[in-house]
Amino acid sequence: MADSEAAGHVIVVEDLWKTYQMGEQPVHALQGINLRIEHNEYVAIMGPSGSGKSTLMNLIGCLDTPTRGQYWLNGHLVSELDDDQLARIRNKEIGFVFQTFNLLARATALHNVELPLIYNGTGAAERLERARAALTAVNLESRMDHRPNELSGGQRQRVAIARALINRPSIILADEPTGNLDSKTGDEIMALFDELHGRGNTIVVVTHEPDIAEYAHRVVTIRDGVIASDQPSSRMRAAAAAPAL
Repeated sequence: MADSEAAGHVIVVEDLWKTYQMGEQPVHALQGINLRIEHNEYVAIMGPSGSGKSTLMNLIGCLDTPTRGQYWLNGHLVSELDDDQLARIRNKEIGFVFQTFNLLARATALHNVELPLIYNGTGAAERLERARAALTAVNLESRMDHRPNELSGGQRQRVAIARALINRPSIILADEPTGNLDSKTGDEIMALFDELHGRGNTIVVVTHEPDIAEYAHRVVTIRDGVIASDQPSSRMRAAAAAPAL
């Protein structure tokens, strides 16, 4: 595929393989994955432990390189980049949200959100303006000067989401984003992803929980390193089947 053809999608994956050598035995974590994700899609990648979903997430997130195959991210052929080039693409194109929040304990919410802009050399005044706007977007304008130990689990995850938004990335990649939260707080965080999707963000959620996957509009299920199914979520199928008023 030419780069120009890939440019119409945020993610294009073609015949992607990832093989690990375990002693003398090769282990094929991914076996010929093909996947396309459009701008402003909301996709869940799910599967049980050992299915290959975490390996796929690491490749989509430019945290690893494939053994074979090609991957375009926002029109860039990233499967052939070196580690330094991947780091630059990662910082610019991907906003990460992790299960464990990954916040600096001694830094305020505002400073935690600023960090990606510090790394890419953005000036102080612009950093502050954009960090405040990102925290306001996740309804934390009143908690900007609080440190993580002064915030609830849900508020910490909101800080992490604000940090993911700060570079205006091509995709928000969320890895088990509700894994450390109670069910009520988890529902609030997933409602926030709904809001962000409604504002035009492309969201990819990686999860092993079917109820979390169903918040997305499309569910890609991985089993044994291959895509077992790729279909609209139950709520989207229900919406499509509902009679027009």
